[in-house]
Amino acid sequence: MKRVLLPLALLTTIGTVTLSAGDQFAMSDADRAMYAEMLENNPADIFVEEGGEMFEEELGGEAALAKFLGISEKELPKYIAGFPRYIAKLGNVVGIDQVLQAMQVEQGQEKSKLKSGKMFSMLAYVKSLANDEVINIDVNADEHIKAAYALGEKTYMTPRGGRGLACNSCHSADIVGQVLRTQPLPDLGDNNVAGTWPAYRMTKSSLRTTQRRFQGCMKNALLAVIPLGSKEMNALEVYVNKLAADKKKTMAIPGLKR
Repeated sequence: MKRVLLPLALLTTIGTVTLSAGDQFAMSDADRAMYAEMLENNPADIFVEEGGEMFEEELGGEAALAKFLGISEKELPKYIAGFPRYIAKLGNVVGIDQVLQAMQVEQGQEKSKLKSGKMFSMLAYVKSLANDEVINIDVNADEHIKAAYALGEKTYMTPRGGRGLACNSCHSADIVGQVLRTQPLPDLGDNNVAGTWPAYRMTKSSLRTTQRRFQGCMKNALLAVIPLGSKEMNALEVYVNKLAADKKKTMAIPGLKR
């Protein structure tokens, strides 16, 4: 498969700052201290708490979710760590937020938009139920998830847009560790995208989801933005989550990101 390298004009260096592939971003000592403090007191925790209250009061909590999914409450944490997955009653490979939407509709409620703060908070809470579980997405579980994985790989690898970039342009083994916009480009498996989003974004001062972050990357790269919850976006999340599963990463929600 043809490899697309980032244009040199997009890559930057940062003086005498030493960066490793594991560093999340470059920052001053003061900002680094603030980041360390936020790791101890993540601002996203309040959103997760609020999401839990809404999930319990409006949708019936974990018991209702387990019933909707056709599993026991005991199985719920491990099952959550395997999303996106094919849900037969929805007829598609979906994310947990789309399951929550379906529960709202089933219970006669107004469906929350996938980009709403309410949905971000509920999603963060539900995903946090799986914290410390190993990400276990099974891309060979059925024909539907196999097809989603294949589409996700194609979406990840295919150059598009005015700059001819793909997701892989910034995250292939040849590029990881180079600095773009003051940030070392991460390996998405090692970086555990699957297990650390929803996360609090310091630059946005708000909670964001995996797919919302994908959209931000697309916008910055001058790519047509793929809609949240679309077949292609869910497939892309499947592909990226498999990268984390291959690294045996665990769920750790909410994350903290630049």
